[in-house]
Amino acid sequence: MENTVVKERLKRLRAEMEKEGINYYLMPTSDFHNSEYSADFFKVREYFCGFDGSNGTLVVSQDEAGMWTDGRYFIQAENQMSGTGVKLYKMLEENVPTIEEYLLSNMKEGEVLGFDGRVVPTGTGENLESKLKEKKVTLKIDTDLAERVWEDRPPLPCHDIYVLSDELCGRSFADKLSDVRKKMAELGADTYFLSKLDDICWLTNLRGNDVECNPVALCYACITMDSFTLFVQDKEVTDEVKSYCDRVGIRLEGYEDVIPFVQKMTKSGNILIDKRNTNFLTYRELGKKATELGVKLINAKDPTEMMKACKNETELRNIREVYLRDSARLTEFIYWVKTNVGKIPMTEFTAAMKLDSMRALLPGFIELSFPTISAYNANAAMAHYEASAESAAEVKAKGMLLVDSGATYMGGTTDVTRTMVVGEISDEIKRHYTATVCGMLRLANAHFLEGCTGKNVDILAREALWQMGIDYKHGTGHGIGYILNVHEGPQNIRWRFTSGQNEAPLMPGMIVSDEPGVYIEGSHGIRIENILEVVSGDTNEYGHFLHFAHLTYAPIDLEAIDKNYMSDADIKALNDYHKMVYDKVSPLIGDEKISKWLKEATRAI
Repeated sequence: MENTVVKERLKRLRAEMEKEGINYYLMPTSDFHNSEYSADFFKVREYFCGFDGSNGTLVVSQDEAGMWTDGRYFIQAENQMSGTGVKLYKMLEENVPTIEEYLLSNMKEGEVLGFDGRVVPTGTGENLESKLKEKKVTLKIDTDLAERVWEDRPPLPCHDIYVLSDELCGRSFADKLSDVRKKMAELGADTYFLSKLDDICWLTNLRGNDVECNPVALCYACITMDSFTLFVQDKEVTDEVKSYCDRVGIRLEGYEDVIPFVQKMTKSGNILIDKRNTNFLTYRELGKKATELGVKLINAKDPTEMMKACKNETELRNIREVYLRDSARLTEFIYWVKTNVGKIPMTEFTAAMKLDSMRALLPGFIELSFPTISAYNANAAMAHYEASAESAAEVKAKGMLLVDSGATYMGGTTDVTRTMVVGEISDEIKRHYTATVCGMLRLANAHFLEGCTGKNVDILAREALWQMGIDYKHGTGHGIGYILNVHEGPQNIRWRFTSGQNEAPLMPGMIVSDEPGVYIEGSHGIRIENILEVVSGDTNEYGHFLHFAHLTYAPIDLEAIDKNYMSDADIKALNDYHKMVYDKVSPLIGDEKISKWLKEATRAI
């Protein structure tokens, strides 16, 4: 059937394109800060094609429209865009052009490519500019055409900002700012323009609620050697925040005033930015200003990124406590699943809601750190599957249930995955499960020299699986924020780094996930995820050694363990871990039945 709603929207968009002299208009999936989740205000691509997946880019000309997405969404995109006239381009499939190749092939010399430069990362913008240069294509990046067409567009997310105490953060804004200015001096910069939301919130000890599952506020910051300007929506500034900012020397400006502010800058001195975290419009305006002032625009990694990654002692102390409470609640949930499956109605969705409601009762709960992944049997083979109330599978007393979940509390942000046996499973599944557990524990027990990156230790998590000829198509580990984003850099653990990815050394105080898995399409999925703290070890004639300490303490399902696939060292590692789980978690369990079950669930094998 013809989708007249989307077709009419595209017709109106094309009329606005013609008025502006724009031949092709590009709409990605992003907000002004390239956040992991985009609020409804930013869902322009969805509005103009109907596809609501988390990844996609729409390109519209007067004659046609094409939408690019990855393999997770081919079927969904085809269904949702049916009758719209929008063509699906299946990314990475044979004979499917990239967006750049498509534009280069279809745009005529001297034509204009338009997009809202605030939602396009600098790297993407520069790449488009470079690729289309041979056709003398002009970029028009200062116009949001959706604003003229989208009737009843949702408002920009706007929620009260709140202040975290210095005692909770471990360091004051003034102390952190002093460190940033020292780094600015080292890099030869007098001004530092910061766009990364979690970095700004970490630096200022402020938090917000403008991005789903990320306790951040939409903001920018401009730092000089004698001033700090924070750009936020006026309505988000409470009396408490205004008083705090006045006291610590933060000058407040309107969020919408950031570009006019840059255009009016008169202070001389080199300007520091991180192109990875700066949108293309802001980057271009800063570049123009640097040229006008006769100074350099210095591109370097945000100094706040590494400062934020290495947690201080207060943060670590709070994180350890939060993870223990969170692990105890997860343990109670595992007990609930295993004792109720097959006896009460249970779906992937209701199981997720049960765990979410249990977490929400913990002290200091703020919000989930990401939407809970609850996947039964074959659905778990999709690494980032998310069940809905309408589509969730029934959880029966057969097979396995994978649950990947976490929350943000006043004191830390959690992330953990357990795959639970809910009924009969095959020997093959036991073999895969055992290898996954061995990999997780081998990495967790690693000792390594300072200077090693995640690339040096990734093999420990994959080795048992690689010996079976199996791999998982995601990284082994990512950093985690402190009352901030559940995905944080620069540290991560993976065996291969593609262009643009950070390969940062693992350093004491960093938090990193350890999450190997097995995904067999149409059959089953297994992931076991613990969060680890990087800890300083011995120093000798060979160098300074580091190791990991567990933050997550939740039982691993012994019903899926087959000792025939474990070495003596692997068996000892599992027994040692389970002893720690019981010793640390049992005092937090108030129900005698659950405590008795936990004792059996963590028994030595």
